[in-house]
Amino acid sequence: MDEGEVVPRVIGGEGGFCCSLSSDKSFEWLNPPLQFWLNLSRQLTYYFRVMEQQEFTNAFTKLTPRQKEVLQQFVAGKNDSEIAAELCISQGTVRKHIQNICHIFALNNDEDKGSSHRSKLITAIAHNLPNLIPGDTLAATNQPQVILSYHCGNDPDKSLAIQLETALTAQGCQVFIANSSLRMATQGLQQIYAELNRCDRVVLLLSPLAASSEMVTEEVQWAKRRRDQHPEGKPDILAIRINCPWTLLNHDLRGYLQGVSQQEWRSPEDTPIVLNSVRDWLSSDQPTVTPEGNPKSATFPSPYSLTPNHPPQPVAEPELPRGQVELASAFYVERPGVEQRCYEAVAKPGSLIRIKAPRQMGKTSLMARILHRGTQLNYATVPLSFQLADSNVFTNLDRFLQWFCAVITLELELPDRLEKYWSKTFGSKVSCKSYFERYLLATIATPLVLGLDEVDRVFHYPELTADFFGLLRSWHEEAKNREIWRKLRLVVVHSTEAYIPMDINQSPFNVGLPIDLPEFAAEQVQDLAQRHGLAWEYNQVEQLMAMVGGHPYLIRLALYAIARQEITLAQLLATAPTDAGLYGDHLRRLMWNLSQHPELATALKKVVTADSPIQLEPMQGFKLHSMGLVNLQGNEVTPRCDLYCQYFRLRLNRVHDS
Repeated sequence: MDEGEVVPRVIGGEGGFCCSLSSDKSFEWLNPPLQFWLNLSRQLTYYFRVMEQQEFTNAFTKLTPRQKEVLQQFVAGKNDSEIAAELCISQGTVRKHIQNICHIFALNNDEDKGSSHRSKLITAIAHNLPNLIPGDTLAATNQPQVILSYHCGNDPDKSLAIQLETALTAQGCQVFIANSSLRMATQGLQQIYAELNRCDRVVLLLSPLAASSEMVTEEVQWAKRRRDQHPEGKPDILAIRINCPWTLLNHDLRGYLQGVSQQEWRSPEDTPIVLNSVRDWLSSDQPTVTPEGNPKSATFPSPYSLTPNHPPQPVAEPELPRGQVELASAFYVERPGVEQRCYEAVAKPGSLIRIKAPRQMGKTSLMARILHRGTQLNYATVPLSFQLADSNVFTNLDRFLQWFCAVITLELELPDRLEKYWSKTFGSKVSCKSYFERYLLATIATPLVLGLDEVDRVFHYPELTADFFGLLRSWHEEAKNREIWRKLRLVVVHSTEAYIPMDINQSPFNVGLPIDLPEFAAEQVQDLAQRHGLAWEYNQVEQLMAMVGGHPYLIRLALYAIARQEITLAQLLATAPTDAGLYGDHLRRLMWNLSQHPELATALKKVVTADSPIQLEPMQGFKLHSMGLVNLQGNEVTPRCDLYCQYFRLRLNRVHDS
């Protein structure tokens, strides 16, 4: 340790404790009034960006001795006059010291200059240097941290949320409210995700509107992944579906909620039952899933219907329901020649179809139709989305391939035979190949169509990428020489190029039938408008496409809202590039994802502020394209649509300025 280095440490003792701020000086902490902290904890809203603990500790060492004295008095619960009297300085000097301390900890910025940052400072200390807080104070605020999340600010969501907050508080919980107002606020998403990173439990209210929200799905995914990685399995999640059957949840949301405690609310008469269930859940570690929460026992309707009673889902179904093809196809727009080429390919032995397009372009919907064509040919079909795999599945190749085989076995309704065919001597890839060849393909009497969706997620694990995709390529090659492998048809769905270097002879991304899905053309948008009962002129189609281009999901969302007379085209266009507009939820999800990758945010800012196409680093261009934010034409990058250009030009400039 360097001479003079200040290292905070706690020395326990009866009735309180000592915090030594230097090697030769210590201070006896006074026990502050508990009421101060209890009242403060109820009023705090988490308004700061959580710093990495090491970064925060480094900032602490930059404080002057006087600033540390002020800080110790401040976190002990003393007001400015008490601190001034204790240290023999003026109250104005105290305020100046606290302001400078907040600045050193990066708790203030230009956007909210002049605002009070004291609550941020207290919360920051509690999170990053809790040993600075008096022991009994820390114990008093060490309540179970619960996030209460709901999407709509209207009843019944709001009234149920209020009653739940009261019940949770009465059970000794510290409740953080995550609602649509906070999601729209400056730094609101940062507050929500910071709480998700530290909370013990999450209560999720799911109305039909929440079930179609991209941000809600993103938050549940975040909580689920944190739970998978947390040694104590935190946060525990309880989903309360408000007049929202399990079948109305989008495909990804259903997957994230598997094994999660669930309750259903249909009317105010259910409120006492739900409140009692919440109390039981708080005192139990075992999930209580309602019978309807099992997807195997539910018949999933398509997210589309002839009368659009529910918003279009942000995530498509990977498999069409049996007997509902015409109904499910009511709003599905075929690309000229694409579907027919795929249908012809899937009928060929050992075929491999590669579908590539940015997010929400219809890749999964196309895969679902290819799988359905397989069922019409009496083939066995299995859809598998890597997006729904738990994080710990990707820890090593052996575990990943066993999970891969187990899921396919489950979907084929066959007994698990992994122990029989898996051998440490031969290794993971040989074992996986043997399991398919000697068990799965040998057992089923028909060809097997395997739809692999969201394979981009595997790209994030370089230690798995080459081995797994090399295995798929070898199976495709085996079909040229061996009859058993001719039974396997592969459909691989991804959003961008495989940016992990791979041997061209081992990659599945340069063989088979490549399908690049284009955006909708004006004629297709006009046809889709007619299917929604809208007698649009061509100029109305042009106006919508001038804002969102031919983006399939954004087009569908607009036509849905206009057809239901929730908004006019003129109103939609006027508010589209704002958080309050129809696309606010979609735009906030994109903005949040960018905030997790500052280098991509910086790259996108260059794109949306340029007057002409620009060039980016290849990796940045690939990733922005996979997110659906830009168009790639050779080495030139342009904004995907005017909606993104307007929104992100303003938001990214604002973030940079702050």
